Amino acid sequence: MFDEMRSRRAARRITPGDGRPLKRFRWWQLPYRSLFYLRLPDGDDGGQAVYAVDVKRGQDQTSAEARADLYLDGRHHARSKLPAAFPVPGGTVEVRLSGFGLRRCHYVTAAGAEHLLVPDRASAEGRRAHLDRAHPALSRGIGTVSLTVLVVALVVLVAQLAEQVAGVPAVAERVGSFDAPVHPPAWCNAVLTLATLVAGTERALRLRYSRLLDGTAG
Repeated sequence: MFDEMRSRRAARRITPGDGRPLKRFRWWQLPYRSLFYLRLPDGDDGGQAVYAVDVKRGQDQTSAEARADLYLDGRHHARSKLPAAFPVPGGTVEVRLSGFGLRRCHYVTAAGAEHLLVPDRASAEGRRAHLDRAHPALSRGIGTVSLTVLVVALVVLVAQLAEQVAGVPAVAERVGSFDAPVHPPAWCNAVLTLATLVAGTERALRLRYSRLLDGTAG
């Protein structure tokens, strides 16, 4: 019942497309545009339909103006408010944003299987995927560093929040005082904030999302 209600809400957010052609990805769009593709069987003659999801990163997903566009064989097929769930043959294309970029751009079949759409080679996500294929060891190392940065940032944040909460007299009377083990200087906090933004963005380019890590950092 819950899935059915969610599907109906998603359907109400969709409007028909206007048939305009899909614009090719340009290098200057790297900071803000994401473009993904999905190929699905089309008929019994062995042909394929090519779907494309075009979405701008950095949109406020809670805003009524946040949109994602779906193209079919190079023509504008539909538009939806975010988060989007476009019905396609055999399932649904789900699109969601996070604070750092894309959180989801997956084809979910009627049986529940999930498949990440293929990013345009010229896009930031496509370049990151190419790095993963061409240099897997380097890619894993970058991913490990990103994860480590977010874990460290979360630990520091939790410790600082705990110290502030414990500083409230009413709380201190009940649980006692708490001093954070580390008090980094302002410049260190600034560097950690910058590193967190970079790490979160790198993970978003791989559509990796953890509510605890990426949700807290974003």
